Amino acid sequence: MKNKVALITGGSSGIGQAIALRYAAAGARVAVVASSDVSKAQATVDTIRAAGGTAEAFAADVREADAVQDLVARVAASLGPVEILVTAAGIFLPTPIGEADLDVFEQMFDTNVKAVFQCVNAVVPGMKAAGGGRIVCLSSVAATLGVGGFSAYCASKAAVSMMVRTLAIELAPHNININAIAPGNTETPMNEGMRTDPAQAALLEGLKAATPSKRIFSSPEDIAELAFFLMSPAARAMHGSTVLMDEGLSAGM
Repeated sequence: MKNKVALITGGSSGIGQAIALRYAAAGARVAVVASSDVSKAQATVDTIRAAGGTAEAFAADVREADAVQDLVARVAASLGPVEILVTAAGIFLPTPIGEADLDVFEQMFDTNVKAVFQCVNAVVPGMKAAGGGRIVCLSSVAATLGVGGFSAYCASKAAVSMMVRTLAIELAPHNININAIAPGNTETPMNEGMRTDPAQAALLEGLKAATPSKRIFSSPEDIAELAFFLMSPAARAMHGSTVLMDEGLSAGM
């Protein structure tokens, strides 16, 4: 990955941050993208630079098509044309049926689905011109099994997996590999409250009983290693796959 330019949305925390650090350690020039506060992206960039890597911080509302096009142009001007895209930005909000706020539903699909499409749409022309590229989208185990009270989230992640599968048909002839990773429960700031709240002890015990590996939460670094593999020559035959990394949760179900 030496000197490859990688754009990572959601790169300021959680899985996206772990992928940014892993790619930078492998020599990539990383564009770390936060949703609104560039200082959050800058914290990840500072960590990368302290380790001797190359990175720049950006902020963009990836739900907006014009903002995405501008982001890709700014990254190209600063680091070079985008050769690798990782769409790790996402939100996880409840939508209990009969009580759900439709604004929340739309916000989730705008962030988890539309933004992914717009990012891919923006980088593909440059990848085609360069003769190839790699794209990794973050789906979820929730794309394959239902979670009560979170129907919109589950549907949005299923949409990402199908989008990736379908886009592979268009992109594979251009030497562009697009695949998805479907993490299960992963130790990120998004679920810190659940992991640390004593009132959630019974829930955590239930999750442990349902998880074959007995590791309730994978680490973001576990997911980053798969994201790194998907950039390697060993993954060149992979097009349109969604790879589960869920500690066996869905298999146990």
